[in-house]
Amino acid sequence: MKPVSVVAIYLLFWVITLFAVLPFGVRTTREAGGEPAPGEADSAPANPMLGKKLLWTTIISTSLFALFYANYVAGWVGIEDIPGWENTGPYEDAASR
Repeated sequence: MKPVSVVAIYLLFWVITLFAVLPFGVRTTREAGGEPAPGEADSAPANPMLGKKLLWTTIISTSLFALFYANYVAGWVGIEDIPGWENTGPYEDAASR
């Protein structure tokens, strides 16, 4: 796998993980016991804890990418191992047509 592909796939893992991690631990200003400022959305978080979420995103996405890359190198699970996907996609054997 080329280095640019590695970076691109890692960034995909990171962004998807970020969107999964963002909602955890969010409390609105009212839930935290305060009054929202004028013009503040009712759903705005009182303390979004972005630094903590970015750290967790990096840890989780790095772990998931390591599993993905290990599978890519070792070939533990391939397309042929997924039921129903044996002869599909651009790599299907020309003889099977």
